[in-house]
Amino acid sequence: MADHRTLPLPDYDHLPIGGLESRVRALTAEEVEELLAYERDHADRLPVTQLLTARLDQLRSGAEPTSGDPGALRPEQHGRRSGSPVSPATSPQPMSPPPHGTPDQRGKPKGDRT
Repeated sequence: MADHRTLPLPDYDHLPIGGLESRVRALTAEEVEELLAYERDHADRLPVTQLLTARLDQLRSGAEPTSGDPGALRPEQHGRRSGSPVSPATSPQPMSPPPHGTPDQRGKPKGDRT
């Protein structure tokens, strides 16, 4: 059984599937087999095993590893933030419930109409 520290991809356990898909293209068939065995022994995630099996089939059918850097930064390490920043300056102004009320707060009567 392989140890996670000796796998061909550093921090394999923390890679998102999208990052894994592009990074396995640089691996040899033996390295993909090692990852597949590790995946089956540990998390056994179906999308990951399918991805690794498909890449292994490609390599066995004559595909060559493409140039790439298996040690490249993971997408989540780029230091960029996604989404909109939340702060008091960007928060909406507090509002009162509509006059007809909300499920948790009843509406206020308009007064006596005669």
